[in-house]
Amino acid sequence: MRIALVTDAWPPQVNGVVTTLGHVVRQLEAMGDEILVINPQLFRTYPLPRYPEIRLAWLPGRKVRALLREFKPDAIHIATEGPLGIAARLHCGRRGMAFNTSYHTQFPQYLKKYAWIPAGWTYRVMRWFHGRANATLVPTARVKEELDARGFTNVRVWTRGVDTDLFKPGDKNFLPGERPISLYVGRVATEKNIEAFLEADVPGSKYTVGDGPARAGLQRKFPNAHFVGVKKGEELAKHYAAADVFVFPSRTDTFGVVMLEAMACGVPVAAYPVTGPIDVVSPGVSGALDDDLAAAIRKALKIDPASCLKYAQGFSWKRCAEMFREALEAR
Repeated sequence: MRIALVTDAWPPQVNGVVTTLGHVVRQLEAMGDEILVINPQLFRTYPLPRYPEIRLAWLPGRKVRALLREFKPDAIHIATEGPLGIAARLHCGRRGMAFNTSYHTQFPQYLKKYAWIPAGWTYRVMRWFHGRANATLVPTARVKEELDARGFTNVRVWTRGVDTDLFKPGDKNFLPGERPISLYVGRVATEKNIEAFLEADVPGSKYTVGDGPARAGLQRKFPNAHFVGVKKGEELAKHYAAADVFVFPSRTDTFGVVMLEAMACGVPVAAYPVTGPIDVVSPGVSGALDDDLAAAIRKALKIDPASCLKYAQGFSWKRCAEMFREALEAR
């Protein structure tokens, strides 16, 4: 199958969307599919305000249309609601072309909290964007329920995976510091609610892996915490494996691939009982959920690492790619 994937999120960006799409592309190519990834690197770009590491395509409509006409895809998946996604959505709408979409980010909640834009307004735009799709893929049943209640149609659950060859138990002495070690991995940005993790009254050391616009301010406010920057591949896996508990403080993520990566390293997850963690964490088996994050951390530290590892092994990127392809074939 010739598949056009349109995404505003792509390397060098580092986030769960990029991780998911990268694995799916590699798995589909291994199955024999031909993939065209229409991404910001093919365009003139500009930095997203407040997030300069994220670059968006500048007026991409004409080139998006040309790439799709030249490639002649059998199926189109529009992954993001940015400039590239909107350009592809408009083109497909004008031409009557079938397409799927995916919903990765809780933009209505973000914009309400940080830009004071009513969530209802943003949901209206989202319904327009996803409304003509044959299927809108979401990471969990909870997100599907939320979108169904908001009037979205053709919403379909599309699970995530984890690379258990890379992410696996390792040397606990890799990270220095007083035990237990609590670890966060992800963008260091306000919407990730990292301050709740750093403020949690728990013993031991705290490590933050990643970068972003909130890093400098958090480093000044929490000088005893360790900020080690972005880590990838084997080095990232070693950071996970050396921790005693993985803390996921976000209240607005739709999934959180990092939670599965931590579990695959035998590290239990502590999080709030909200969309994302509710569907990813099995309380008492792979982590703990509590409205008091410090309480969740203390509970998670009591969980057997072996049960976390076993739980994570039930997720695979191969199955994630198969579900993606099945949704395209169902049009």
